Amino acid sequence: MTESRAFCPRCGDPVPDRTESGASDPLRPGAEVDLCDACYFEDFEFVDAPERIDVRVCSQCGAVYRGNRWVDVGAKDYTDVAIEEVSQALGVHVDVDDVAWQVEPEEVDENTIRMHCYFTGVVRGTPVEEQVTIPVKISRQTCTRCGRIAGDYYASIVQIRAEDRTPTTEETDRAREIANQVVADMEATGDRNAFVTEVGEVDEGLNIKVSTNKIGKKIANKMVEEFGGTVTDAETLVTEDEDGNEVYRVTFAVRLPPYTPGDVIDLRDDGDGPVLVRSAHGNLKGTRVTTGERYEAGYEEGNSPDARRLGTLEDAVETSVVTVEDENAVQVLDPETYQAKTVARPDYFDPDTETVPVLKSRAGLHVLPDETETDA
Repeated sequence: MTESRAFCPRCGDPVPDRTESGASDPLRPGAEVDLCDACYFEDFEFVDAPERIDVRVCSQCGAVYRGNRWVDVGAKDYTDVAIEEVSQALGVHVDVDDVAWQVEPEEVDENTIRMHCYFTGVVRGTPVEEQVTIPVKISRQTCTRCGRIAGDYYASIVQIRAEDRTPTTEETDRAREIANQVVADMEATGDRNAFVTEVGEVDEGLNIKVSTNKIGKKIANKMVEEFGGTVTDAETLVTEDEDGNEVYRVTFAVRLPPYTPGDVIDLRDDGDGPVLVRSAHGNLKGTRVTTGERYEAGYEEGNSPDARRLGTLEDAVETSVVTVEDENAVQVLDPETYQAKTVARPDYFDPDTETVPVLKSRAGLHVLPDETETDA
């Protein structure tokens, strides 16, 4: 490095030519260096660190308050939180090259963690190092989300009901799963306002209270997608926010179809025999248990044709096949009287089988298939 014709304005010593390095005077950002090394290091500050850091942490979920909002940091304990906050609060001089640092946390008490930070680097070809100690004060509070949960806050109710029946265990269990999955998906996108407030069983079905109308609508629509039925919604004015805007609570009423896949129903004024329901989406679809032919309700009947429920596929009992009479009839043992009875032979009947599931009801004795396939 050659000497320039400039002199240090502070001590008068010649200043080496550093034009190629592009270093700048910390006292005058943007200006070329005009201080000698001795004077430069008198004003040099390797690390800019606060005297203390205050951290607001939610005692329930561990979220940290940053700026003007609560943030989920995913920290395992408060030491991890303290290290991250210190990392963001520290500043290193721009002239330092090859910076390396490490931190050793010291837990003073349950609310204070003393962070011992060690730095090394190179400035103007000279190795430099510095140590700073920063106390981190932990303030345990309750974030907005946890406060709402504790206060049983909800903005929407999803009512799971069924027409002329009580929702099945499968339907209510699925409703719970859908609610939790919708919330998990929204949380994954960073939405801290997503949560299930309460799931309550009532005589008519299930009530799910959730934190936003968006969640309620998604749950209701997914239930109808899977099980069929309809959704209606109704708004209720509950309050006004701090800006004077009206705040509404929305109730989503899910009305599931009267019949579910696996039900065996007898269509009134039909005369063609009972139907094993396979799907309640759109128009009800099924299979005639007398012939095995496909059945679909008309447009006006939709998923709730006029019928009476005879039983379900699960109610069927296994009984012995006595003999196959012809293409339309088969003789089986009555599971109650053990007498041989001739019944209709549907096309799904296997003539080589020795036993078949049968359902005995007010409509008579009918052979059912081993399994049912539902149409999506």
